[in-house]
Amino acid sequence: MQNDFHLPEPTHLGRLKITAIVAVLLAGGIIAIGTVRRASDKTEAQQWTNAVAIPTVHLVPVETVAATNGLTLPGTMQAWNTAKIYAQVNGYVKAWYKDIGSQVANRTALGVIQTPELDQQIVQARATLTKAQSDVRLARSTSNRWSELLSSRAVSKQEAEEKNGDLSDKQAEVKAEQANLDRLVAMKAFSTLRAPFAGAITLRSADIGDFVGPNADNHQPLFAVSDTHAIRVYVSVPQSYSANIKPGLAVALTVPDFPNRVFTAHLVGDAGAVDPQMGTFQIQLLIDNADHALRPGGYAQVKFALPTQSGTVAIPSSTLIFRAAGTQIATVGQDGRVQMHSVTIGHDLGSTVEVTSGLDRKARLIDNPPDSIEQGELVRITKTYNG
Repeated sequence: MQNDFHLPEPTHLGRLKITAIVAVLLAGGIIAIGTVRRASDKTEAQQWTNAVAIPTVHLVPVETVAATNGLTLPGTMQAWNTAKIYAQVNGYVKAWYKDIGSQVANRTALGVIQTPELDQQIVQARATLTKAQSDVRLARSTSNRWSELLSSRAVSKQEAEEKNGDLSDKQAEVKAEQANLDRLVAMKAFSTLRAPFAGAITLRSADIGDFVGPNADNHQPLFAVSDTHAIRVYVSVPQSYSANIKPGLAVALTVPDFPNRVFTAHLVGDAGAVDPQMGTFQIQLLIDNADHALRPGGYAQVKFALPTQSGTVAIPSSTLIFRAAGTQIATVGQDGRVQMHSVTIGHDLGSTVEVTSGLDRKARLIDNPPDSIEQGELVRITKTYNG
């Protein structure tokens, strides 16, 4: 007899259970894989966020200032003398004789103003003076007659004194009318506009027919005259240089008109006081301008050869931070973290400033630091120089 052993075939319910188990295992695997991936993505995102949160800074060098260094400051040039000529009488411009650029001598006629109203006042004043003089003559004759009659007692002393008093009044009127006429004639002299000194015409706004004078709607100068045989140069110098600024000091001056030419100017005086807002004091330089190369109102660069303090360094102005604690700069330590330093500014040279204390020559200085930068903050460095 043959015995055959047969495994029971799985029923329909068994196959469903197996399928369910496999599905659960697959789902669990998928979930596990997703969880792992999300954790990895989160870690990478956090790392990226942390990297982005670290600011990138640029470094600039700290330069040592030589013991004797040239201080260059801007200056403003002005003429030795400048006068703006206004119309002192009301009237209409009849003619002008000199235009801008003309060289004129002292008292040269520049233009003429027609003054019909003033002319009539002068005519009237002369007539009034003539009448007053006639009244004086009559009063003098009357006074003399009454004085003779008084000697013969034909009139009273009081009546004679009244006639003498009337003569004095008439004489006073003559003086008043003469003074009024002189005043009008003096005003008439202003109808001719004249140069107050020798120089060049730098402005002419007078046009024929314009109504000018104190009563004009737009009372402005008709001419301007500048004496440019010498030029005054005004410069605002930082207070820290005051000890080295003395009368007679020679400085070099350049202007954009002549970039290859150096003019020599001499210090003739200073304001004697420091501007409390700017921390500077104004000085006046004088320079000969016989060839009229320099123009008043222009801009000049003035270079002083002055000694600087020992240990002074120069840094870009863009590195400065202005806070309630004072002027500061930010450097980067060897650990990559920010170090804040309070500094003392010596001279402001425009694009650069001199620092007299608070900064080492070997410091790694941050350029254009953000306003929010703080002590100990971690930064990423982008070097812009070999330092």
